[in-house]
Amino acid sequence: MSDAKTRPRTETHRTSDSESEPVARRGRPVGDHNAKRAELLAAAIAVIAREGYAGASMRKVAQHAGCTTGAVTYYFANKEEMVSAVAQNLFDRVDALLETNRERFDIRSLIRQWLDWTTSDEPDNWLAWLQLLTHARHEPAFAVVIKQRYARFRQVFTAVLEEGQAKGKIRDDVPADLLADQVSAISDGWLMMLPIEPERFSAERGQALLDALITLISPPAPTKRPSKGKASAQ
Repeated sequence: MSDAKTRPRTETHRTSDSESEPVARRGRPVGDHNAKRAELLAAAIAVIAREGYAGASMRKVAQHAGCTTGAVTYYFANKEEMVSAVAQNLFDRVDALLETNRERFDIRSLIRQWLDWTTSDEPDNWLAWLQLLTHARHEPAFAVVIKQRYARFRQVFTAVLEEGQAKGKIRDDVPADLLADQVSAISDGWLMMLPIEPERFSAERGQALLDALITLISPPAPTKRPSKGKASAQ
């Protein structure tokens, strides 16, 4: 009878998921560390975009990435750390856009690429971003990340607009920092509503909105002075 009682316990110890899971969490995943982390961040962005912040668990991220939950916890200790890393990753992409367009000073191209976030074949980036903004005020862990990175973005964007003002391409009757806030708010508002009301943002209307924004921040057209002949006639 003693053998009959002990044998099942030994087999359960060998096959139980609860026993094997910690081993997977402690083990170092095989492969390139940076590549795997990038893969998990992409999976986290996709899950947040589709399930919402509340529905995005580390288990769902693991399922989406085709790995164990232990593999996810190897890179991110908890959900807060994972979401903070997602926020950093998304800001890195925005910063890259800003720097690329800063070199050739193309504000139109920059805003166009921001809008393309939602109309591209991979809209998960912006949908995930909206989820993070919505929940940031309740999640101090990554609210600080968003606040710091947004402040840095506005600082760089302000410098870009100041360069444009110095070159006569951006209106200089409004301080560059205010213009940076206005353009960011307008762009964020468009991108927030586009997934909800896509019918309002056709390609033709999207171009018209972009043209209107560029007009708002461009220097006013010089008024034509009447010719001497016309002036004397009057």
